[in-house]
Amino acid sequence: MAWETGIRVLIIAVNVLGWPLIHLAFARLFISLPDFHFAQDSWLTRSRRFEQDGRFYRRVLAVQRWKDLLPDGAPWLGGRSKKRLGSRSYAYLNLFAMETRRAEAAHWCMLLCTPVFYLWNPAWACVVMTLYGLAANLPCIIAQRANRVRIARILRPSATLHAASVPRNCLPT
Repeated sequence: MAWETGIRVLIIAVNVLGWPLIHLAFARLFISLPDFHFAQDSWLTRSRRFEQDGRFYRRVLAVQRWKDLLPDGAPWLGGRSKKRLGSRSYAYLNLFAMETRRAEAAHWCMLLCTPVFYLWNPAWACVVMTLYGLAANLPCIIAQRANRVRIARILRPSATLHAASVPRNCLPT
């Protein structure tokens, strides 16, 4: 019976520490990846029809009301902040869009770790872990996509005027 209690304590500890470790590990990994991986939209980060040029995020999800409540962990780990725009220059907006792609990809990878918790948890705990994974990552994914759609709208008219001002560190080597 004592070993059963010990196993339960271990499972609880792994569940409680597992998510923060996953978040920190993927955040650190994605921050360390070269910028050129995120310089352009991929199949994952490209704009979708349902987003309706950002109207979906503004009207349906009211993202502007709650996105400022989300934490930005990147600066804690040496990454670039996405909390506020630092400039409205073409080069900076491209850099900001790149960081939203990096953050979105990282949060998708974090969310994809959810089934790992199914290996040792009973069904009810799997539901709890899934709900936590969704609650901790989907709002961040949504905020990154909403920000990127807004930036794309700003950049669209001037893209041809400023094509040469893409930061060097965004280009593959």
